[in-house]
Amino acid sequence: MRIPSHPTYVLRMLQSRLKKLAASSPVLAATFGTYTHRCGRPECRCHHGGPLHTGQHLTFKENGKTRSVYVPKDLLPEVRTWLAEHKRLKALLHEIHQLSVALLRARARLLKLKAGRP
Repeated sequence: MRIPSHPTYVLRMLQSRLKKLAASSPVLAATFGTYTHRCGRPECRCHHGGPLHTGQHLTFKENGKTRSVYVPKDLLPEVRTWLAEHKRLKALLHEIHQLSVALLRARARLLKLKAGRP
């Protein structure tokens, strides 16, 4: 992202990013993973050398401990959009931070120029 040097342009970019900050869906800060396992039925194919079953889960931190939550196959598309929303907001917050720092620096530079200090 190219950051302009003039505070008016920086402020305009910052305001446009702040408008995009509203979440359009639930936000889920977790890591998505898949795993394979054997089921509990002795007559199943997974117990006789066949392919194992796959499952999906989310991993996240809660009170300093790592937690995992099973995700049913029916909810996969919905959960993926929640994860994508978190990723979008995280990138947007990073841009907002960069623009805020740039705005602070640009305004400080203008105040120095107005005071007559180069």
